[in-house]
Amino acid sequence: MAASETAPPLDILVRGSEGFSLWNGPPFSNGQPGIKLENISCTSTKFSEDGSRLMVMKSDSVISIYDCSSYREIRSFQIPNVAAAALSPRGTYVQTFQKSSTPQEKNVILWNTETGDPVYQQFQKNMTKATWPSIRFSSDEAVACRLATNEIQFLDAGDFSKPFIYRLRVPGVAAFELSKAPGSHVAAYVPESKGIPASVQIFSCAKAVQIQPLARRSFFRCSSVQLNWNNGSTGLLVVVQSDVDKTNQSYYGESKLNYLTTDGTHEGLVPLRKEGPVHDVQWSYSGSEFAVVYGFMPSKATVFDKKCNPLLELGMGPYNTIRWNPKGKFLCLAGFGNLPGDMAFWDHVEKKQLGTTRAELSVTSEWSPDGCYFMTATTAPRLQVDNGIKIFHHNGSLFFKKMFDKLYQADWKPESPDRFGDIAELVKSIGSLNVVETKPQGDRSKISQTSAKASASNPPAQKPAAYRPPHAKSAAAVQAQLFGESSTETVSKNALKNKKKREKQREKKAAEATSGT
Repeated sequence: MAASETAPPLDILVRGSEGFSLWNGPPFSNGQPGIKLENISCTSTKFSEDGSRLMVMKSDSVISIYDCSSYREIRSFQIPNVAAAALSPRGTYVQTFQKSSTPQEKNVILWNTETGDPVYQQFQKNMTKATWPSIRFSSDEAVACRLATNEIQFLDAGDFSKPFIYRLRVPGVAAFELSKAPGSHVAAYVPESKGIPASVQIFSCAKAVQIQPLARRSFFRCSSVQLNWNNGSTGLLVVVQSDVDKTNQSYYGESKLNYLTTDGTHEGLVPLRKEGPVHDVQWSYSGSEFAVVYGFMPSKATVFDKKCNPLLELGMGPYNTIRWNPKGKFLCLAGFGNLPGDMAFWDHVEKKQLGTTRAELSVTSEWSPDGCYFMTATTAPRLQVDNGIKIFHHNGSLFFKKMFDKLYQADWKPESPDRFGDIAELVKSIGSLNVVETKPQGDRSKISQTSAKASASNPPAQKPAAYRPPHAKSAAAVQAQLFGESSTETVSKNALKNKKKREKQREKKAAEATSGT
């Protein structure tokens, strides 16, 4: 059977103040999503990487594991003083971190989700973003490793009864990243120490060839790094961040984008064509291209191939986020956070822009697994007001909108893009659907609908424009230039009227001067 005939349904997880719910994803039959599971009380939720399991953390230190094929609870763990938990990529294991008072107490435990038995335990003094999860898995869970003092220890993924099977010595290592698919390489980060520059090194996971790094890159003025492997484990993008910008051009420090390959053919900076910070970078699903948003505002966006050659310029604008469609055909370029929320949708294959729109106050954003829809969400605690979900078509047209009194999380259920059909055929099969907007207060009454019709037929008088002091008259044009917009649209009617009056006066004086001579 074709992939499109056996394609799994799209599901959406929504977590609010009453707990989490699971919706049927688009397209919706009656303009509204169906409910698969409704309002289960919890404090946090997380899907496994392949979407087969769902971990739900509840009150009273209870962690529940759900089977995503039926959304039934298959295992529950009661773990006192649990501070964090993480699922393995296929949902086979869940590891937990508990607050510990003595080193003798092993506070990191790896549990088997099928049997409920602990299979591995260790002590970890504290938990940071760089050191959690403690045990890292490849996507197929064939490779497992952990960070120790001056070394990376590789575990037997089939038998965790052994402490480790071999170790990789990297003096001073502070963070590492295991390649996911396949788990063939590991990148190790060593921070600056006693005048020695920081470095990122790539090693093979095979025991026989671990002695020397396959690639290495050193950095001066390095405070932290972000390590991004591609699918195929052939290339590593390294965003190097420094807390201090010695050129004094940025209060937030400076950042550089480096690229290393496992075959050693490239070890250096990505040739970016504008000065400024690296806002975002993402690999395509194929692992053969990556897209970067960079530079001072208005920022610039470029797509590169795996040899760092520019393939497509996405223009300039108020952007700091890039999201690559799982099928590799579409791109969304957006400006979230402290930016207005502008979004530009591109067809990477055809090298053309499909449309633009805006999603103000968005906190999270992601493509659906089939690559046809793009969802943004305004969530708490980042924003306490205007919480809601917006779902857009691949070309930026709004498909669905729903507002919440309080929304904490909105995620697509992960699925492999290979399980869906060709993106061009999927896009053609989606018919035109109307925009549906739902508010938490419920449906409007007939009286409010009648009043809305009346107000539409008799629009209120336009209020006079607010007074603007002389020094602020050019502020709109300056702001438009800053955000990459057209300044002609923001000029007021009075300014145009005054401009025409001045032009007429100049013409009149010129005519009088010529007649006098």
